[in-house]
Amino acid sequence: MSMNSVGRPTRPEAAAANEAAGAHDTLTGARGLLQDEALIFELGGWQKTGVDLPEAGAPADDLSGLLRAAPIGLPGLSEPEAVRHYVRLSQKNHAIDLALYPLGSCTMKHNPRLNEKMARLPGFSDIHPLQPQSTVQGALALMDRLAHWLKTLTGMPAVALTPKAGAHGEMCGMLAIRAAHEANGQGHRKTVLAPTSAHGTNPATAAFVGYTVVEIAQTADGRVDLADLESKLGDHVAAIMVTNPNTCGLFERDVVEIARLTHAAGAYFYCDGANFNAIVGRVRPGDLGVDAMHINLHKTFSTPHGGGGPGAGPVVLSEALAPFAPTPWLVHGDDGFALIEHAGEAGAETAFGRMSAFHGQMGMYTRAYAYMLSHGADGLRQVAEDAVLNANYLKARLSDVMSPAFPDGPCMHEALFDDSWLEGTGVTTLDFAKAMIDEGFHPMTMYFPLVVHGAMLIEPTETESKQELDRFVVALRALAGAAKAGDVDRFKGAPFHAPMRRLDETLAARKPRLRWRPVAEAPLAAE
Repeated sequence: MSMNSVGRPTRPEAAAANEAAGAHDTLTGARGLLQDEALIFELGGWQKTGVDLPEAGAPADDLSGLLRAAPIGLPGLSEPEAVRHYVRLSQKNHAIDLALYPLGSCTMKHNPRLNEKMARLPGFSDIHPLQPQSTVQGALALMDRLAHWLKTLTGMPAVALTPKAGAHGEMCGMLAIRAAHEANGQGHRKTVLAPTSAHGTNPATAAFVGYTVVEIAQTADGRVDLADLESKLGDHVAAIMVTNPNTCGLFERDVVEIARLTHAAGAYFYCDGANFNAIVGRVRPGDLGVDAMHINLHKTFSTPHGGGGPGAGPVVLSEALAPFAPTPWLVHGDDGFALIEHAGEAGAETAFGRMSAFHGQMGMYTRAYAYMLSHGADGLRQVAEDAVLNANYLKARLSDVMSPAFPDGPCMHEALFDDSWLEGTGVTTLDFAKAMIDEGFHPMTMYFPLVVHGAMLIEPTETESKQELDRFVVALRALAGAAKAGDVDRFKGAPFHAPMRRLDETLAARKPRLRWRPVAEAPLAAE
């Protein structure tokens, strides 16, 4: 909470100023039934304990030098106080279980509870990576079947399961590309091409692996500029990294030609699979000429999203790159399934190494496989169809009051708007997004992709009903009307009804307060 208090006032002592702006702050800092909450050390204090323990009946001499010489330094809270603290904190977070989560490019879809139940089955939830392989044959079989589904859905012959996230998967694919070039005597290729609208992880990953990144221009309709691509290809280029559907929510209609030009120049085609949810069951990337693509299991196959992990970002590989996939490899042995653990072993002579210490996150594999089985091939196809339908519905309902960035033709899984419709209103994209919080909706992705000024990127996913989409549309149309009517005060002070007010984000970034102790114990100068 200390970080949130930087910038504009959020505490009751600012009530007078905030009431003048229409905020009507309370004396307690609470907003309705949403409680204000202090740091846990401020609640518990240093001289307080939530439990009574008898004096030790025996000396602690056997602890030797491990005997504590100072207080433990933990806050003293009773059980109800501790439970309430963490429940109150949880209420300050938005979640897909509360309402629509329209973050574009993030695919914040519902995670079916069936998946959670399957992931908690004994044999999946309590295995250990150092168990003998003979004791985890069921888990290895599930990994094999998951790999089969991923290869079938993408039209690719090989998959590496171990990458832990999308960016980790990108690195896996780029390391395989580098290994393939070096094996073919093409190690001099040190350039990677990426569109101006690429996810930021694409150029970052390429640079991390040791490549120089060169941008590819974008056409007026939001696609890769083929002429610019062709002019920059050459024997110095190792790969291109293209997202399809792209970050403007559009399908790259020239993707087959992009692959042909890339391969003709001796380079590989890396596809960012973040938006696979829009085409799963409809298009196989391998058929488009893709050589490597990561798959965000949280985006397309409904494993939990966010929270810093544990996650999973498997990478599918073409025939040309399959020999360079990282270990461990899952193989069918004489006594069942087995894992080839190290590069250079029989069957993994050309593997570039390994991405992590062990084999991946079993809970993510189980959830994704349960999702695949519950949908089936036809159900996964409908996932893509419904996601695209929902996005186009929002685009159609909002285009007369907001300005679509690419108005001609349908979008894919997300609808992208720019801020030209806000010109002259005194309201910015950020102001509009903050006002959405007052209406009970998490803001859409803002200011991304960077190629669209004041971008507002909305992705409803396939799991939202028409009723929920209509509720969202009504709120956005009302806010758009208020902005155009000159009701600037409604936006500049927003959000008024959230537990915390808006930050001065520049000040918060430059002078963050990362305090975790009470002020008396940790002066601000030392924070």
